[in-house]
Amino acid sequence: MSEPRAPLGHLPCEDDDILVYGWIVDGGGCRTGQAASELGLPPNRVSAALERLGNLGLIRAVGPGSDEVMAVDPDAVSTMLTTPLRDSIRRQTEQLEHIRGTIDRLRDRFLRRRPGDQDSTVELVPTLEEVRAALNRASAECREEVVSSQPGGNARIPEAMEEALGRDHALLSRGVRMRTLYHHTARFNGPSQAYVAAATVLGAEYRTSYELFGRLIIFDRSLAFLPEKTGSWGAVAIREPTIVSYLYDIFEQSWVRATPFSDAAQDGLERVAKEIHHTIVDLLAAGLKDESIARRLGMSLRTARRHIADIMDSLGAESRFQAGVLAAKTQLTNRPPASGTENQ
Repeated sequence: MSEPRAPLGHLPCEDDDILVYGWIVDGGGCRTGQAASELGLPPNRVSAALERLGNLGLIRAVGPGSDEVMAVDPDAVSTMLTTPLRDSIRRQTEQLEHIRGTIDRLRDRFLRRRPGDQDSTVELVPTLEEVRAALNRASAECREEVVSSQPGGNARIPEAMEEALGRDHALLSRGVRMRTLYHHTARFNGPSQAYVAAATVLGAEYRTSYELFGRLIIFDRSLAFLPEKTGSWGAVAIREPTIVSYLYDIFEQSWVRATPFSDAAQDGLERVAKEIHHTIVDLLAAGLKDESIARRLGMSLRTARRHIADIMDSLGAESRFQAGVLAAKTQLTNRPPASGTENQ
């Protein structure tokens, strides 16, 4: 029997091939015209099936010069079909292990930088890829708790969110406590609601606030990540104990004042609208620009400007400062209990 001519790692067997092979097994002999008639297939499809079966070594001629074929036991050709693929997998596995070993050695050298090379207590992580690697490593090494402040909720790029979900699941599965602060606007965001619901089942804790101090992640009260100041996707990793402790205290103060995460509809949309109204009035009176108000409340600039226009119109104010003064005179700045805010 000749060696199968199928491409390595590929078994181009179609439904027609199974039908024709079964017909041959049942003693059909496989004359193309007869097979086409009995199987209800066009002759060209039968011919194509015979060619594929022959290439796979699953049929052979009954005798020299015969136009009839017989079926070959599939187990007889299995080794020839699978051995090249197994060899390829083995070689690729060896290459993968070699790469992993090299990366492990490089990582060990990277983490053992000489003290004079760089201040390891405050380190710039310049690119998104390196930030992801650093966060994945910190998550894998975390044993007790991770806390984070995520302004704007889950408004992150999909790849980063997917990695964050994987990290969160791994952390929670091994009993690490996880607490996260979002802006109130996250309550109106569908992906944020789904993300929080899934992680909460595993034990994660989420709260929301009108204003957050900025983006922050702290692992085991010993390693903190802050965004790089230029607005890129880079970060700054901080290991200096006093700084990390200070940042952790800031998180705790915000956490205590924040509200447990809930769907905005559960809080009552009218109440939510009043709360965002009062907050924006305060910020207008303080002289903040539209961009700053939007950023501090975790909403889009367009939504913030719509709120501002509605507030100034309702107060009859001609300036932002005047809106704050008028609101104070009419006691509009008396806040109701916090619960939620407007959608982005």
